[in-house]
Amino acid sequence: MKKITLTLIALIATVAMMAQGMAFEPEGTTLEQAAAKAKAENKLIFLDCFTQWCGPCKKMARDVFPQETVGAFMNPRYINIKIDMESAYGAPLAKKLQIQAYPTFVIFNADAQEIGRFVGGCAAEAFIKNVEEKSKDNSSADLQQRWQSGDRDPEFLKTYLATLNASYKGDEANLVAEAILDPQAETFAADSALSMIFMRNITNPFSKAFTYTAKHPEALKATLGEMPVEMKIRNVLGNFPRQVINEHDGTADLDQAQFDRYVALLNELKLADADHYRLSTLITLSSKQKDYVSYMKYIKEYLKNKNLDADDMQLARWAQPFSNPADQSAQKAEMKKILQKRLDDIRAGKRQSMSTVGNMRLSRPTDDLLQTIINAMDGKMPNSK
Repeated sequence: MKKITLTLIALIATVAMMAQGMAFEPEGTTLEQAAAKAKAENKLIFLDCFTQWCGPCKKMARDVFPQETVGAFMNPRYINIKIDMESAYGAPLAKKLQIQAYPTFVIFNADAQEIGRFVGGCAAEAFIKNVEEKSKDNSSADLQQRWQSGDRDPEFLKTYLATLNASYKGDEANLVAEAILDPQAETFAADSALSMIFMRNITNPFSKAFTYTAKHPEALKATLGEMPVEMKIRNVLGNFPRQVINEHDGTADLDQAQFDRYVALLNELKLADADHYRLSTLITLSSKQKDYVSYMKYIKEYLKNKNLDADDMQLARWAQPFSNPADQSAQKAEMKKILQKRLDDIRAGKRQSMSTVGNMRLSRPTDDLLQTIINAMDGKMPNSK
């Protein structure tokens, strides 16, 4: 009788599990805790990497995860956890897992070893299909072991790089791309396949392939065209400051050694706009530190530099910390003066108002935007003159 009762209870529990959406572990559950439970229950681990600001993340949580078909598939097979990748626990995990887009969904075995991942919101049927596909061991762990043990066979490197790209592991993909390209940094541009490896994967401005290309871009431009190569160089240099600004406890500090190395590289490359990258880093750092005296100091240095030109949209972004009408600081007054001068220059015909940013057409010209920002600073209605 007791055996029948226990069987009935287990059956009821299984039916209840299948009649609901995905059952996630309590908020705050770590990957390590999920692994312990996965081992005990002989399951895999499903991790939803999300952020509070991610629209597709919210849509998945609202429209897909609660569906019965999704729960029926996921709950018997996976320990499901959700981690905010900008939380105290999630931020270092995001860096370790190389999470670069949201939502990212990662499948682990019970030892917390990654099996597969996919990125982006989707409908329930596609979600189940993606989870099922990415739960098959694709031997990525074996490839990683070969890489870590020093295997640098060219064909292996290309195979491993393709796996990393499919998993959106940008940091490790850069390292593998360097291993492919750096030995032929001066010649790879003549090969279209190697050129695409450079364009897709190189993110380290100190790699031999990047520094040579930044100094001698003509060969790569001959293969891929001028604009894509110029954009690649700007993007690599412009994104690196994220690695020299360390955020913690609501503030930030500068990795001075890395920053000095970065500035030395900019000087070595002899870029006319080298100060753009240096000052942009310091402006961003001062903003995160809420040090608005230094913030305005670097902005004014930027505007005085004859090799640089901040467009209207950049001025608008710089004005964001001073949007509170109650702020009566001297720094806000300085920023307002800068905006007003730009607005006066546009109205006097000394500069043209912007109507596009890249290929995107703005909903209104930037002189209207600047006036709206000035009005907001003063606590006036948007359309006031």
